[in-house]
Amino acid sequence: QVQVVESGGGSVQAGGSLRLSCTASALRLEEYAMGWFRQAPGKEREGVSCINWTGSRTYYADSVKGRFTISRDNAKNTLYLQLNSLEPEDTAMYFCAARSTTYCPGSWSTSSGVRYWGQGTQVTVSS
Repeated sequence: QVQVVESGGGSVQAGGSLRLSCTASALRLEEYAMGWFRQAPGKEREGVSCINWTGSRTYYADSVKGRFTISRDNAKNTLYLQLNSLEPEDTAMYFCAARSTTYCPGSWSTSSGVRYWGQGTQVTVSS
């Protein structure tokens, strides 16, 4: 049974950093473009970043560009999201997602085309 699991969330002060990780069982992440999404209370889920299957192409939401970095280690079957210069507005549940393609489509920031979801890891940033 496929299981996608995030870790690394926590509570930090504004300006701090976190590193999120995502691993999977019964699923080879190297076969998929991968993404990170987040959802704050009362808000819709939004795409944060996407990376193609080789890691050669990355995409970011404008709100996190220059502060977050997505990467992957296919040998370890692991996806990462480095969060720097965190702001209270970054507070949300962060979800890992395996897309149904090897590339990040034009709609990468939407849930359309996501094949597998993780259960989420909470990030809380205090001012």
